[in-house]
Amino acid sequence: MGEKTKIETFESTWNPVQGCRHGCDYCYARSIATRFKGSKAYPDGFEPTFRRELLDLPQKWRRPRRIFVCSMADLFGEWVPDEWIEEVFAACLKAPQHTYFFLTKNPERYMDLKEKGTLLDLPNFWYGTTVTKRSDSFVWFDRFANWFLSIEPLQEPLGKYMYDRKPGWVIIGAETGNRKGKVIPEKEWIDFLVEEFKDVPVYMKPSLLPVMGEENMRRELP
Repeated sequence: MGEKTKIETFESTWNPVQGCRHGCDYCYARSIATRFKGSKAYPDGFEPTFRRELLDLPQKWRRPRRIFVCSMADLFGEWVPDEWIEEVFAACLKAPQHTYFFLTKNPERYMDLKEKGTLLDLPNFWYGTTVTKRSDSFVWFDRFANWFLSIEPLQEPLGKYMYDRKPGWVIIGAETGNRKGKVIPEKEWIDFLVEEFKDVPVYMKPSLLPVMGEENMRRELP
């Protein structure tokens, strides 16, 4: 759907595409969509679905907002047709007053669309990738105007990154909820990342408070 959000780093979420097939154990979106499957909000549960009736929602928001696009999906998953993505981009262009943040666990798709000439590299478009473990797929798309890392939920210590240009923003968070086997990150893992990105705005999610303590929390926006 599209509404104000409890996600601290954004003012609104907008979900013209819903659902995902990554199968992450820690996914909060899957549990929500599955719970409310068949409702007006999630008619198909977590099955990838294009909600075209929501495409014009950003146009109705006159005041500029920081919008998390497809918080309940991976818009750039392999199962998502190019046409869906292009229609979402077109809807963004009709409401240029907003800043749009895209996030994926499949950053290779960014590069594929860029080669096809359909990826929009605009000042109000931010492209991010999720990294939780060293083994997560990662493509260095630092050639984009705006790119960011979402290191959430942090599952293990990460190694040093290599890139030509650092990200414009880094989000770090721990897993929430009471899932059996939930990983609680260690302070040393986070301290390493803070040092790695010391010249970059870093936003630590509230989930890190028990680990870091209020005095060590950074809440910086790009």
